[in-house]
Amino acid sequence: MLEISPDIELPTIPNKRYFTIGEVSDLCAVKPHVLRYWEQEFPDLKPVKRRGNRRYYQRHDVMLIRQIRSLLYLEGYTITGARQHLAGDQVKGDNAQSQQLMRQLRSELEDVLRILRTA
Repeated sequence: MLEISPDIELPTIPNKRYFTIGEVSDLCAVKPHVLRYWEQEFPDLKPVKRRGNRRYYQRHDVMLIRQIRSLLYLEGYTITGARQHLAGDQVKGDNAQSQQLMRQLRSELEDVLRILRTA
């Protein structure tokens, strides 16, 4: 069984646009073959592939990998459970954005109504 210490301090993510699989492996304390496997299991994890199928991860990919790592290794989720948890977070974020947009739209419509009433 893989031993992952919960108190491991992950390094800060450098301010770069792209990271190689080796760099991501070091930044997230996960082996490269695990990253390749997670690409198949988590639909949101899609590194850019260039020159001979080389993977280049972006900052948001690294953050997602760290979140997946935490869910699997520290919180004890299964792959399926982690996938569902991440999908739920995305839906919650979409809901919050929709609600904010609706509030803004309503406010603008109320302003238009006030202008029409005074005219």
